[in-house]
Amino acid sequence: MRHQCNRNRLGRPQDQRKALLRSLATELFLHGEITTTISRAKALKPYAEEIITLAKRGDLHARRQAAKYIFDVETSKYMDAETGEVFAELQEGKKLIPQTVLRKLFAEIGKQYEDRNGGYTRIYHLPPRRGDATEMALIQLV
Repeated sequence: MRHQCNRNRLGRPQDQRKALLRSLATELFLHGEITTTISRAKALKPYAEEIITLAKRGDLHARRQAAKYIFDVETSKYMDAETGEVFAELQEGKKLIPQTVLRKLFAEIGKQYEDRNGGYTRIYHLPPRRGDATEMALIQLV
């Protein structure tokens, strides 16, 4: 019996649901906001906030745990290996590494929410989608 087992199943099997949430979380951290359906946004909110809490811890174990929950894709920017400063293109005389979503999460987003105890995301309701009238939402990092 599934008494009090409240989980957003999104009408998908477990493996597809996990892959969907991973890709939505990756895009949310990459762009800062995404437009999706309301049910997906509501399912993504606790998922993303758990990852940001890991990023606030900042240790190696938290980094490895967060790597399970997002796809570590490159962001087409470069980071300074020592300072964490972000550059749009390669610079002479600096040791630059490609910025990935995981590096951005721990270097920028985790530091941004150091003094905040929760509520890292916000959901705005948007007008329905034109094709099938599905309720849409904008989920963004606060």
